[in-house]
Amino acid sequence: MATAPTKTLRFAGLGVLLTSLAGCAMAPMPRPGSPGSTSPTNPNVIKTKVPHKAAAHAPAVVKVGECPVPAIDHIRAGHTVDTSDKKYSNLWNRIRAGLRLPRMEGPRVARYEQWFANNPQYVENMLQRANLYLYQIVQDVSKRNMPMEIALLPAIESAYSPDAYSRSAAIGLWQFEPSTGRLWGLKNNWWYNGERDIIASTNAALDFLQSLHNQFHSWDLALAAYNAGQGTVEAAIAHNKALGLGTHYRDLRLPLQTEHYVPKLMAFVNIVRDPAKYGLTLRAIPNSPYFVRVNTGSQVDLSVIARLANMSLKQLYAINPGFTQWATAPNGPHTILVPVATKAALIEGLSQLPPQDRMQWARHRVVPGDTLYGIARQYGVSIASIRSTNHLYGNLLHVGQSLLIPMAGRRLVVSRHQAAHTEVALAHSGPQRVKIIHRVRPGDTLWSIAERYRVYVTQLERWNVLNAHDVLRLGQRILIWASPAMVPSAMAKTRVTE
Repeated sequence: MATAPTKTLRFAGLGVLLTSLAGCAMAPMPRPGSPGSTSPTNPNVIKTKVPHKAAAHAPAVVKVGECPVPAIDHIRAGHTVDTSDKKYSNLWNRIRAGLRLPRMEGPRVARYEQWFANNPQYVENMLQRANLYLYQIVQDVSKRNMPMEIALLPAIESAYSPDAYSRSAAIGLWQFEPSTGRLWGLKNNWWYNGERDIIASTNAALDFLQSLHNQFHSWDLALAAYNAGQGTVEAAIAHNKALGLGTHYRDLRLPLQTEHYVPKLMAFVNIVRDPAKYGLTLRAIPNSPYFVRVNTGSQVDLSVIARLANMSLKQLYAINPGFTQWATAPNGPHTILVPVATKAALIEGLSQLPPQDRMQWARHRVVPGDTLYGIARQYGVSIASIRSTNHLYGNLLHVGQSLLIPMAGRRLVVSRHQAAHTEVALAHSGPQRVKIIHRVRPGDTLWSIAERYRVYVTQLERWNVLNAHDVLRLGQRILIWASPAMVPSAMAKTRVTE
């Protein structure tokens, strides 16, 4: 987890597609301090972040089998690799050649090696996700002359899922918390979240890790500080110095999670180094880019991009998870990632696309009594989107003023009959679901509510006859059918069984 430089340990809207990719087919790793079991005790849950010291954050919980790995490898499968000017055609061999950190052994490393060996499906699913992103990460690590072990860190942080999140609000491949992301230049607004962006978050994480290495002159300590925070490692070093003790990673008394963090990474490094030793096979990944960046020039509906690039929206969002709405941001970034094989078709399509077809707009003329809130609610968009599109910096509107309202190219329409049918089915599904009524509070969105109760935005939409762009009202009652295991303990008292 990327933590801010403090002494303590240190997550909007197109849920139809974006949330369906998060946390797929993950299994639980052994927890620090638990008995050294070699197989998952509960095949439905993974706890990815165990808090330490006085941190009051609960661990992230992700259900297994909620969704499949994105079915987009048909594009990759048809992509040929020119190896004439490359030393390695298989990316794994390139990674192995760049492993530079001293080998780590011991009970903790052995324990995680055994866990990976006993969970081949977990490894397979994780690396199927990594297939999309790993080349780009390896390229960025290589350009900085960093040890290739760093390219494997997302395996421990997020299992290579850009939609992974923790209850401490860490998110993305590199698990940036919002405050740390801002510190390292990651933008976050209604349209876009840099903590999810593959390229932006990777660059920020590598900047952060390099800074930590420059400070501690040790990759072990840099990794520990990335997990626990600079201040935590600084304090541990100062404590040992005062007692005349060593200040290497192995000498320090660190939070239990952090003491397991580096061994867990090194165990996965050992798996990559010699998978056959552990009875595993790593499917070859071409040592060539899967995606390429294309400049769109201006804001564009992502469904238009998907159509021009001959791919589905799910495929597009899989490599552009930073976009959190149905379109790119009006003020940028005006770039999109698409598979290499589709670049030419997209560029040609964009060049022939009439400007009015890039986005669907509604034009609203302000009348007496209009407010931004009322207009946003009328069109099912956010106040922030109206402000950014029309360069508004406050709430003041003028009668007769013309506003452009960005509209989604595709809107989800759910009938009340369908929603009622869903509720009845869930109500009779036995103890697997708990009925909760959530009252909307300031700052709530469908996305944040879905994250809080570990459900999908699409489910909230079905249960409440909403769509992804509806504006929530303060005090509005949101019906949630949640799994008891997914309900935060703090919300247990909010159950309504009417």
